[in-house]
Amino acid sequence: EQLRQTDAETLTDLERAARFLYLQKLAYGGKVAGRTFGVDPSRPGRFNLNTLGPRLEELHERLAGVVIECLDFEAFLIRYDRPGTLFYLDPPYWGSEGYYGKELFSRADFERLSACLQRLSGRFILSINDTPQIREIFDWAEMEPVSTAYTVGGKGGSKPVGELIITSGN
Repeated sequence: EQLRQTDAETLTDLERAARFLYLQKLAYGGKVAGRTFGVDPSRPGRFNLNTLGPRLEELHERLAGVVIECLDFEAFLIRYDRPGTLFYLDPPYWGSEGYYGKELFSRADFERLSACLQRLSGRFILSINDTPQIREIFDWAEMEPVSTAYTVGGKGGSKPVGELIITSGN
């Protein structure tokens, strides 16, 4: 709780990175907004302070040269769209729009995303839950239904579900 309530602006870059990794590693389902925490007495802890230094170094090396953007998806697609570009999109699932934080992605954004994808010069792959609404919104694209299982919060079990792989088809 103390780390969660700590103002990130008061920390160094390294402290902020360590805080973020710690909170994300322990948060239920990787949530950033509205994090919840729990423990499983039958499993070891999910955070090992002894591996923090090497883990941060691994992340630093892996992300060297990577551009990280904080843009609305429409601005991002416009900025990076080229004929040879392949976008992979994994928006919030239909019915879970507010899960990652209020105001980040609304139900109306599915229509806006569909319109943006239709204008692309590049190609795309989008994964999403299989609902009648999603099938209707993206009816112009190619869709492949797939079966998968959700295990987050499953208490050791899994829940079979249907998803769609939606592509530009070219």
